[in-house]
Amino acid sequence: MQNQFIRVTKEFKFDMAHALFNYDGPCKNIHGHTYRLQVTVGGYANQDPQNSKCGMLIDFGLLHKIVTEHIINKYDHALVLNEAVPASLRAGCYAISEKVHFVSFQPTCENLLMQIRFTLQHIIDEIGSTLQAVRLYETPNSWAEWQKEDQPKAFQ
Repeated sequence: MQNQFIRVTKEFKFDMAHALFNYDGPCKNIHGHTYRLQVTVGGYANQDPQNSKCGMLIDFGLLHKIVTEHIINKYDHALVLNEAVPASLRAGCYAISEKVHFVSFQPTCENLLMQIRFTLQHIIDEIGSTLQAVRLYETPNSWAEWQKEDQPKAFQ
């Protein structure tokens, strides 16, 4: 069989709360979502018949392990807030949640997507595949996505 470029995608779910600091709408309040994350990897399937991964671009189990370890374990059932939240309010956050992450950006769907993309990019590259796309659903009908093919070469 001729080896052609292919993409494989794995989907994940996690629950996370956040609030948008200084936002002018209801999302300034702590609220949560059940996020769906789709990670797409591209490349060429292994064609070595002596290799146990013959016919695979990436073992879905390995992709699951990578995303779970670096993304899901961090964000699932966490409260994510902008580090611009005044220090006087931070202690209160830990009083209501043991798993609080302060990030250097506004924790919007778009910014979380880019943080996830940057986190996964080098790991996927190291194993010889290419991160092709990341899609993060904040609600069942609202999402942000990044696709490698849309980016100028400098940002891939």
